[in-house]
Amino acid sequence: MAAVEHEPAPGGRPVAASPLSGEPARAEVLRREVLLVLGLSLGAAAITAAVSFLGSLTNGTALVQQTATLVAEPAPGRPLLSLLELVVDMALTLVPVALVIHLLHRGGEGLRTIGFDARRPGYDGLTGAGLAAVIGGGGLALYLGARAAGVNLTVVPVSLPATWWRIPVLVLAAAQNGVLEEVIVVGYLLHRLRQLGWGDSRALAASAFLRGCYHLYQGLGGFAGNVVMGLIFGRIYQRYGRTTPLVVAHTLIDAVAFVGYVALVGRVSWLPAPRS
Repeated sequence: MAAVEHEPAPGGRPVAASPLSGEPARAEVLRREVLLVLGLSLGAAAITAAVSFLGSLTNGTALVQQTATLVAEPAPGRPLLSLLELVVDMALTLVPVALVIHLLHRGGEGLRTIGFDARRPGYDGLTGAGLAAVIGGGGLALYLGARAAGVNLTVVPVSLPATWWRIPVLVLAAAQNGVLEEVIVVGYLLHRLRQLGWGDSRALAASAFLRGCYHLYQGLGGFAGNVVMGLIFGRIYQRYGRTTPLVVAHTLIDAVAFVGYVALVGRVSWLPAPRS
């Protein structure tokens, strides 16, 4: 089996995984593996989001008059059932991450291969917080601009009842998003594409485009903003070989968006209230 990256080089840059061009059988196995992992997770979400966006364009209603709710109440009027459904859904959504972990370990690698570990908590925390501040602020500005231009749906981050579990569930949902997206579409995908002989720029473009596609249900603003986020996050991973700070950043961005929405909705004019 070809050598793979396990530890960052002394300067922080990950050791490049050796391409498998000389092992066609192994390369074909990895190609099928990548397609299956994406087909069970964010690749399928990208197809669903594209179809949803197409439906939004053709239903005769302006995009800004349609809403995309990120965390919705699954069982209106039955809060405990809603809690159970949300927790179960989050757990099942993370199964592809468990699959990725299994596949990495089976191949003699592991989570350290993609830098998803707690070896550098200070670096990961500070880097994640800095990224969250930059990406979060820029993303909000882009969303408001896209909505004003009429190319984005009205995004309602939260539509949950005011119960004791609302905030904990929103934080868990933010963490689930961060782990799912950054582990699969950045750490795992870029690592496998490098093994398959893809150049870093080509792999980065593919990863960022995929991230944008599974956010198309929000409209063109959601697509464009997440492509930019994917380019930044992907390049940072390619440079430093760390997925954990990206998970931290993504979790903070979503947690602030979800909890901030709950705190501010009805108090500021530019935040849309969920429809009753």
